[in-house]
Parts: sequence; structure tokens; C-alpha cells
Amino acid sequence: MTKAYFGTDGIRGEVGYYPITPDFMLKLGWAAGCVFARGGRSKIVIGKDTRISGYMFESALEAGLSAAGVDVMLTGPMPTPAIAYLTRTFRAEAGIVISASHNPFQDNGIKFFSAAGTKLPDAVELAIEEQLQSEMSCVSSAELGKAWRIDDAAGRYIEFCKGTISGHLSLRGMRIVLDCANGATYHVAPNVFEELGAGIIEIASAPDGVNINESCGATDVSRLQKVVLAEGADLGIALDGDGDRLIMVDHRGAVVDGDEILFIIASAMKSQGVLSGGVVGTLMSNYGLEQAFARAEIPFVRARVGDRYVMEQLTERGWMLGGEGSGHIVCGHLTTTGDGIIAALQVLKAMKDSGLSLAELKHGMQKLPQVMINVRTPRDVSLQGSVEIEAAVQRVEKVLAGSGRVLLRPSGTEPLIRVMVEGEDGELVRTLCRELSEDVEKALSALVS
Repeated sequence: MTKAYFGTDGIRGEVGYYPITPDFMLKLGWAAGCVFARGGRSKIVIGKDTRISGYMFESALEAGLSAAGVDVMLTGPMPTPAIAYLTRTFRAEAGIVISASHNPFQDNGIKFFSAAGTKLPDAVELAIEEQLQSEMSCVSSAELGKAWRIDDAAGRYIEFCKGTISGHLSLRGMRIVLDCANGATYHVAPNVFEELGAGIIEIASAPDGVNINESCGATDVSRLQKVVLAEGADLGIALDGDGDRLIMVDHRGAVVDGDEILFIIASAMKSQGVLSGGVVGTLMSNYGLEQAFARAEIPFVRARVGDRYVMEQLTERGWMLGGEGSGHIVCGHLTTTGDGIIAALQVLKAMKDSGLSLAELKHGMQKLPQVMINVRTPRDVSLQGSVEIEAAVQRVEKVLAGSGRVLLRPSGTEPLIRVMVEGEDGELVRTLCRELSEDVEKALSALVS
């Protein structure tokens, strides 16, 4: 069945426009409560990031869950991965995060976690959508769900993060610039790194409800780069609004993206003999990452774009490490979902264990030039079976001669075909991507004419 509301990462959109409205959230809370309460009395953890609309949606979800007879545990602003952890810790039936991740403040959304701290399977999301079609009702007054706040939520999560590295490891002597994106990690991440001994210089750690992800965080590290250089810091750490993404900056001000972070962690784990299996990337992972893993004899596979699909591959293969260039890094041996703080700690551990700088640790991977051009297309047009497009792709692959790759990928949110070419020669890659996008555009025009 096709899902009407749930996308690859929950339900998301602009506040005030259906379904990101108070009335829908009320009914969504009720519908989710009905699904999770089918086995009897249940409880659900609710967290949120720092968007001003989070308070409105928190109240609506709480009311809907209570009407379904479900108890509610409120954490206030907390990172998305913290809710996955707290859901497991409190033996709750589910966790709910009110967040639009790296999007601007006017957007918001809902993410669900299962009792195991993982994203919901399709069957449960479909069950919630089916329940949404029913008329909303309310249990008797004696059966209404109760609500209370988890006062020590931040402290619990801080200790969990610290516990993911050796108790003997100290970050003393490290100077780190920390960008919290004015988001959910603002009162958590500084404490984690400071309590482990690092000297922290905070930026974008004063949320006001509307400045989340605004010219800061994992999607815009320009300010972080400047502060790292100005302060002579060892590195910079940028998290996104809900704390599940990580981008870093080395002491020279160079960006270290998710692919490079994944390489650093995997290489360190292999050298210590603790890497079980291989690593999962995505269709968009840089070809240089694939080449680096091949040289290191680390198995590597690509999943569809989205941390949900990375997790599916990790579970299916029994592997523990995966991620995306955007900074979603899943350390499956430590937690159940992408976690920016935990991934950062793994990189810092690799630095301490090796005695190398962040810049030196990424030397084993050489990113290849990657160019992507979006080609607009009607949503109902398929690339399958187009002889012209297949011929155009084969022409480009022949020119690359095994030293690069081509990817045509429909966007999951817009009527676009993403045309991507990678290779060793940047100028050649730009030329080939431009020519291929023109060929794709002509072929699509012919298909709809």
C-alpha cells in the first residue's frame, strides 16, 4: 500500500499547512495511541527540538495520546537519538520526536521510534494511517492517559553518550569549537565534551525558537570554519537541529563530511579488530569512499538514500557501521539510530588513539569530484526502458573507463531527476554531467510529448 502521510523519515512539512497543523497532530496522537495500546496500557516518550511550533504540537499529541488511553512521558527539547535511547530505557512502546531535522524553523514534522529505538516498520506506519481514517473517540475518564515530565532526561543521555567510549579516555588538551545549530543539542553536547575533558568554544547554542539551523549547524559550517581558524582550535563539530547529523572541520578549516567521517571511524575500528563485517553507504556516497574501502579491504555496499535504508542494510547483513555524506552516521554497535554526538566521540577517540590530527586521519580517502544537476520532469515519467537515456549513460561510462560512475536518481520529494557524475578529472566530470543532463532532458521531453 502507498502511504499518504509517512515519508522516508516520518511526516514533515510547513507549519500551518496540512498535515502539519494542530488538528492533524491531535488525531495523529490518538491514532498512534490506538495502534500502540492494542496490547493493553502503554506509554510513549515525546521529545522535540527547539522550534517555536514544537510546544503547540507537543500539546496536541499529548491530548490525542491521552484520549487513546496512553500515558505520555515528556522530555522537552532533546536530540532525536536521545529519544530513541530513552524509549528503550523506559521500556516505552514507542518514542515520538517533533522535529524537521535540518530544515528551517517554519517547517516541522513527526518521527516515530519503536520500542527497540529503531524507525517504525512500514506495517506499523500503515496501521497508524489506517487508524487516521476512523472517527476520533475518547476512552472513559478513568482510562485517560496520564502525562509527566522526565526531569533528568538530559543527564541520562549525557551519561549514555559518555559511556560509548572507554572510561579511561580523556579529551583533555583538545580545543573544540562546537556548533549546536541553535537546536536540540544546545544543553547536552557541550556537557558531554566538557565532562570528558575537552575545552569547548560554543557557537549557535542559544535557541530562541526561530533561529534553529539559521546560517549554522551541519548544513552551513562557514561560521564554524572561521571560528576554528580564529581560535586556533584542534577541530570543529557541527550538529544539525535535532542532533542526528555530524559534519566536522579540521584545524586548517577544511570540511570533513559524512563520507570522510565514516572512513575515519571504519578505519579505526578495523585497526582495533572490532569492525564486524563491512560498511553501508548510499547511492550518493562519494566514489572515493568506495575506492578507499577497497584498498583497505573493508566490504562496502550502497543503500538507497536515507538513514532508514542504511539501517535496513545493516540489520539485514548483521553489520554495525553505516552512514551518508550528509552526516547521518549510524554506529550500530553503540546505538540504534544516527547520532551526531556519538559519531563525533568515535572520531575523537580515533584521534586520541592514533595521535593524529583530524586532517591526517582523512588522508587515506581521496574524494573524487562529484557534480549533480537537477532535471525537472513530470512525476509520472519513468526512466525505465528509455533507449536514449540508456545510450547516453553508456556513453559517459565509456569515457570514465572505470575511474568514476554515473547515477540517475528520481527525487523523493520533488519532480526532479538528479543526474550525478563522478570521476578523477573535475573539468571532465562537469562537462559530462552537463551533457548527460541535456540528453536526459531531451529524452524526457520526447516521452511526454
